[in-house]
Amino acid sequence: MNQVKIAKPRRFWLFLAAGDAVIVGLMLHFFVPGGFANLITDALYTVLLYLVLALIMPAAKRHWLALAAFAVSAVIELSQLTGVPEQLAESFPPSRLLFGTTFSALDLVAYAVGAAAVCFADNLLSERGAQWRATQAE
Repeated sequence: MNQVKIAKPRRFWLFLAAGDAVIVGLMLHFFVPGGFANLITDALYTVLLYLVLALIMPAAKRHWLALAAFAVSAVIELSQLTGVPEQLAESFPPSRLLFGTTFSALDLVAYAVGAAAVCFADNLLSERGAQWRATQAE
């Protein structure tokens, strides 16, 4: 029963964090030029994947969520070597935001950093939330 009570607030915060990741990522993409902004948006892409996976599977272990988010990001990045995402972007330009168009090995590093950072933050915030809830029960 405690898991049900905890899952709802967790999902609420995951949903808010996902919305924030989308907003920050789009703002950086459209308003901040340069390679560093691109790396941050790449990391945020993996953060968003992690958050969506955590919303879908709230009981999943966090390190598995991070690994899955990185794996999906990496597969999408590697698919850019085929040229299919570039062709898709020509016929439907918004797909460029989701699939990209050109492969960059540095993007894989950004995905790994994003996955590690969101996993660390999720663990830290969950521990602090549990500590706070414990003090409220007293």
